[in-house]
Amino acid sequence: MNELRRVVVTGLGAITPLGLNVSDTWEALKSGKNGIAPITQFDTENYKVKLAAEVKGFDPKEYLEVNEVLRTDRYAQFAVAAAEQAVTESGVKGTVEPERFAVIFGTGIGGIGTFEAEHTKLMEKGPRRVSPLFVPMMIGNMAAGLIAIKNDCRGSAMPAVTACASGSNAIGEAMRLIRHGYADAAITGGAEASVIPSAVAGFTNMQALSVAQNPDEASLPFDKRRGGFVIGEGAAALVLEEYEHAKARGAKIYGEVVGYGSTCDAYHITAPHPEARGGARAMTDAMAEANYSESDIVYINAHGTGTPMNDTVETIAIKKALGEESAKKAYVSSTKSMTGHMLGAAGAIEAIACLLALNEHIIPPTINLKEQDEKCDLNCVPNEAVNADITLALSNSLGFGGHNACLAFRRVEE
Repeated sequence: MNELRRVVVTGLGAITPLGLNVSDTWEALKSGKNGIAPITQFDTENYKVKLAAEVKGFDPKEYLEVNEVLRTDRYAQFAVAAAEQAVTESGVKGTVEPERFAVIFGTGIGGIGTFEAEHTKLMEKGPRRVSPLFVPMMIGNMAAGLIAIKNDCRGSAMPAVTACASGSNAIGEAMRLIRHGYADAAITGGAEASVIPSAVAGFTNMQALSVAQNPDEASLPFDKRRGGFVIGEGAAALVLEEYEHAKARGAKIYGEVVGYGSTCDAYHITAPHPEARGGARAMTDAMAEANYSESDIVYINAHGTGTPMNDTVETIAIKKALGEESAKKAYVSSTKSMTGHMLGAAGAIEAIACLLALNEHIIPPTINLKEQDEKCDLNCVPNEAVNADITLALSNSLGFGGHNACLAFRRVEE
């Protein structure tokens, strides 16, 4: 177990505001399609916030039996669906011992839709009307548990719950399990389904959400006009595998997870440290593991939420990590301009964007970036995708509680 093992990605799955699979989502990201629209899941008449990035047209019965659909929260349904896509594509099932197959799957809030619905029943109809499945549907580990049951994964099966960094932390911790010999393969990623009245009200009242009513003026990372993030939902899943195992079975390999940084600002429950001390260190840790050099052509999928403070502080983090000169050369974009902020799923879909950018030499854009903030003076790939032969892709995630995660990916070199 002493020798560090290489970890590669052999399967991808996605249920997003831009599509119900990876290919549709990726085509939309490359073409700069906006997944933000008026909220349909509840009546917003009394809400300042009218927009969200909702998943459209999802049918859980494509992935779950009818009785299972009734017993699972929407976040877990998204997770199971994305995981099934990734596992099917990878072909890993049956090639790894169940005891060596792990699940680390993130969520920021878990089954908050179930919580809200059952609490309403309690208040309106009394305790006897609360579902006996309330707790198992609501808890944040259930996506990981269901994925493990579906795929007979008898190794570690755990959630990562680090707010907006959950998806990235899940992938990083799954990578470490395989790297250090505790598993041979893992299903990882993140899921969220919190476009519901209480969550939207809570985020609105803490002044985190954009109150714009035009979808093209709502999620505006790095733009002077930005005024908050747009809440999104969905799930993304990756199958990670030990490199020699993947190679031996002839698996398609999307890329290698070559670095992971995980830090805490230890500063404030919602605000990032003004000098980006945690974010910058997460990046430098990931870059060190990835053997970064100044000759690397770097793409950074930024956390890029479109809140005034996040984008400014993340710019500082990128400059600290890469140095001023290299930071200006790097390609930086925020796909949240299109997907909205998928919270616990954000890091996972952004990891997929990094892998596909490496494979296709295409950087997805930051759409609707028309008045770039002078404090965010990086190459933020405005409005249209660009071609670039990148050698290293970094994905940043920064969460409430001061959690920071950075993942590093490269194409596989023999």
